[in-house]
Amino acid sequence: MRKIIHIDMDAFYASVEQRDNEDLRGKPVAVGYSEARGVVAAASYEARKYGVRSAMPSLTAKHKCPSLVFVSPRFDVYHAISRQIRDIFYEYTDLVEPLSLDEAFLDVTKNHKNNPSATLIAREIKQKIYDATQLRASAGVSINKFLAKIASDYKKPDGLFVIHPEEAEKFVEGLKIEQFFGVGKVTSRKMHEYGIYTGSDLKRRSEQELVRLFGKAGHLFYRNARGIDEREVEAERIIKSISNETTFLKDKAELTLLTVELYHLAKEVMERVEKEHFYGRTVTVKVKYADFKIITRSKTLPFKITSFDLFWNTAREIMKQVDLSNQPVRLLGLGISNAADEPEQKYTQLELDLF
Repeated sequence: MRKIIHIDMDAFYASVEQRDNEDLRGKPVAVGYSEARGVVAAASYEARKYGVRSAMPSLTAKHKCPSLVFVSPRFDVYHAISRQIRDIFYEYTDLVEPLSLDEAFLDVTKNHKNNPSATLIAREIKQKIYDATQLRASAGVSINKFLAKIASDYKKPDGLFVIHPEEAEKFVEGLKIEQFFGVGKVTSRKMHEYGIYTGSDLKRRSEQELVRLFGKAGHLFYRNARGIDEREVEAERIIKSISNETTFLKDKAELTLLTVELYHLAKEVMERVEKEHFYGRTVTVKVKYADFKIITRSKTLPFKITSFDLFWNTAREIMKQVDLSNQPVRLLGLGISNAADEPEQKYTQLELDLF
């Protein structure tokens, strides 16, 4: 039986800003941009009391909380703190699966401290994170990833919750369906239409019926309703692509202006490419028009792209093929993928969406 911990930093970006600026402490804070098309990247717990959430349009957030303070993100700082936290994880186990800068799974079934208690390890990690960063984390402990992730969210903020093996199935029965991994707003509405509101409701459905209603995800829902999750903690997550995108405050229709924006994206993407040593062969430009229609245009080279000049020139050539005659552009994205070693025999034009 495995011992899995899920660590989730509490309101990570916003907590960092409040830590570094005492004027923000105790106030509703949103990390992001307050412009018309801005989006909340993270919200402090003071802001969440007003219903402000990450990924919410900034205008909506300000409507819900007029006193909301917006702070521009500092991703270099967040990355540095994330590395600090990850180093703490590796003191206990090499089986660490980062999900983002602020959360990760740890398999401590066998650990460097020879500590048989995953609960004690989780408590130690929480304290070490606070001692090193003055930031709080919540931890969930259980026998698999599904249960550990639910547990970490159960007593936030600064929580530690354990779902014991003998309690797992009954615990899941009492969950709201929205608490299940992979169940978002659309899926939850569909489940409600079929009378599925809780884990108990879900458990009463056969696997065949769930697959018929929800496709392949039905297999996952069937197992999760019984507290079953065989996924292992993956210590190495394979990078398949690197990309970045920007949403404009005002739509842009001129190729010259869009090319300038594309150049800045290319510089940012190439910095990450060199940092991760991820050299792909496929360059993809993504465009979202004013009417929200999205297109992607790609080009695959017969060799890996290792220089900025080649990456930039390829992206610029792709951009020239984008139709700007009917609609201005709302969003522009750029990415690189396809790092396989096998050479292509010819240039190919692909329709991909990496973002």
